[in-house]
Amino acid sequence: MAKKKTGRVKEKKPKISSDCDLDEGYSTPVKSLRDISIENIKAVLVNSRYAQSLLLLTVIGLFLRFYNLWFNSLWLDEASTYGFSVKSLPEIWQATAAGEFNPPLFYWVEHVMLMFGNNEIVLRFIPALLGVLTIPLVYLIGKEFIDRNVGIIAAAAFAVSPFLIYYSQEARAYSMMLFFVAAAMVFYLKALKTNDLTNWALFGVFSALAFWAHFYAFTIIAAMFLYAIVIKLPHIKTRIHDLKMLVLGAVVFIVLCFPLILVTIQLFATRTASAPTYGIQGLGIISETFRQVAGFNEYALFLLFALFVIGIIQAFLIDKNKGVFLVLLTVLTFIVSYVLSFKMPMQPRYLIFMSIIFFVGVAISYKVFYSLVNNRGVVYGFVVVLFIISAPTLATYYSGYSKEDWRGFSGLIQQKTNPGDQIIFVPGYISQSFDYFYYSNATDHTFEYGASSGKDLDAAYSRKGNSTQYYIVTPDIRAANPNGDAEAWLNEHTRSVGQYTGIYLLIAK
Repeated sequence: MAKKKTGRVKEKKPKISSDCDLDEGYSTPVKSLRDISIENIKAVLVNSRYAQSLLLLTVIGLFLRFYNLWFNSLWLDEASTYGFSVKSLPEIWQATAAGEFNPPLFYWVEHVMLMFGNNEIVLRFIPALLGVLTIPLVYLIGKEFIDRNVGIIAAAAFAVSPFLIYYSQEARAYSMMLFFVAAAMVFYLKALKTNDLTNWALFGVFSALAFWAHFYAFTIIAAMFLYAIVIKLPHIKTRIHDLKMLVLGAVVFIVLCFPLILVTIQLFATRTASAPTYGIQGLGIISETFRQVAGFNEYALFLLFALFVIGIIQAFLIDKNKGVFLVLLTVLTFIVSYVLSFKMPMQPRYLIFMSIIFFVGVAISYKVFYSLVNNRGVVYGFVVVLFIISAPTLATYYSGYSKEDWRGFSGLIQQKTNPGDQIIFVPGYISQSFDYFYYSNATDHTFEYGASSGKDLDAAYSRKGNSTQYYIVTPDIRAANPNGDAEAWLNEHTRSVGQYTGIYLLIAK
């Protein structure tokens, strides 16, 4: 009898999922705006770890942005915000048309905020609030671009970023610009997928608001339009409708910004008519932007930049167009910034929108690590690492003054001066910070003057008589007087009394 062959049954290996799903298959009942209800929201918060994580990150971001919001006194640029915001709405627009190098939207909003009071918290409330609201927007960007894990990691980076927290606590338009750019990018990514009228129109609207908040938003907006043209141009003959929708978004932007565009052209010609006297030039603007976005820390920069590069490579592997998107927006922004740095003052804060591209790129790199360990803990690990590398800088930030302390300095001046003494500000415009509810020469019975050159200082010194002259100086002197004759005059005719948080006090010899 022939023996029956018994083959060894091969055990099936467990299937390894290539998808990292923190919700383990849970499907949200909220598919559209129509599905929003209290019951559905409760269900999502109870069952979705993405919703729970995003809510926690937003709360953390809120705490970090509103904590000690009043602590730093207003520095020069914030005092300038106050100076424009107290004007009427038409006067604010007239100031922009007359040469103010910032659009009027933020000043208009601050004008309304001043109805609720006049202090550091009121002036910084909108930037802080918009900084918080940007966190869920970045989650949506990551989700639309790759997946929800990228969204959560990018949102975590935004929640604890020292760079973004700093400018969320400053009464300037950078946080507002970032919020509107993020909102525009959400609808932009949706529009690229659906190509519907609503998303392209909303992209145009929020792009326009970003431009009305800060002129430099135009750089990232133009880059996004260029990318859309690049990917749609090969199919223009067969999908003409796609191009029409893109044109619609551009038309919405142009119509909403038309008055500002005319002013921008005039201001750009004025701004670039002479070489900049301050700011960062050349390759420095690129390296310094990466350093600041990474959290003002060289070690964090090394780690995050490496992850950013890995993320870009991974984006190319997922979809070539996604990699092109990240590279095009990064390269084009930095090329424009590099060229403009030799024609007008450039600072990393003008490029605050690059934090979206940078942290989304960093977040995408999680896929490489997940492919190695196949554990959902990789996502949480990324979040923990982002918290850890931000902690040292945040600890320093909250433990002392990060801006010039004009509030404390004014108290020092009150102790030193006597009735009839003269105070000379070098350059003259720094008096805006000093006089913002911190000091009153009428109460202190002193006289205030401004000087920005050696000639101005000679004129001020001629009024000295028998009074004591105090000179208040900041590093702005080098921007206001690049030929250096004011600094030379001070070295010859004054002696130092001391310096306080970067504010120098001198007295006439």
